[in-house]
Amino acid sequence: VRLLAVGGLTNLARALEADPAIADLVQDVVVMGGAFEVPGNVSPVAEANIYADPKAADRVFAASWKVTAVPLNLTNRTVMTRQDLAAASEGADAAMQMVAALSQGYIDFYLQWGEAGMLVHDCSAAVYLTDPHLFATRSGSIIVLEDGPAAGMTVQRLGAASYSPNEWDQRPVQSVCVGGDAAGILARIYAVCRGSFAEPSPKS
Repeated sequence: VRLLAVGGLTNLARALEADPAIADLVQDVVVMGGAFEVPGNVSPVAEANIYADPKAADRVFAASWKVTAVPLNLTNRTVMTRQDLAAASEGADAAMQMVAALSQGYIDFYLQWGEAGMLVHDCSAAVYLTDPHLFATRSGSIIVLEDGPAAGMTVQRLGAASYSPNEWDQRPVQSVCVGGDAAGILARIYAVCRGSFAEPSPKS
């Protein structure tokens, strides 16, 4: 079982609270969320999905399952213009045509903030499930600040410096996608939109 979380993490935190052993039944959790050393999109330091329930997010990152965060560090670079969307949906099925029509308002939202098009946050996280080679990750335990003006801020432990024993030492090492091939990720999304993608080869 692999979990893709593209919203607030309340439901996963409640599942862990009901039965912490659920983490051992999950291969990994891919989270679209976080802003690591980059500005947030709902506050100076917080990304929207994490900010929605910081306490839940902290619990998810602290659990024993493997978590990979796909944060704004990467998704702020996966920009789909109106022209790109039109090309991707040309000749596509009715469902994709509906997606393209519904996305026009989303594109307008980003244009007013000076972006060239809409930022493809959730779909980029989905691509990690099939094409992890397109992403550059780093490892380290993660803490989410829960209160105050920095609520929702995601902080990853970097390096192997020696400190006095503290809470960081009790947390599992998780992964953060801090970069990657934005053009390749978008190409994968466009291929899916056109229905022309090839399934990844199974692992040997």
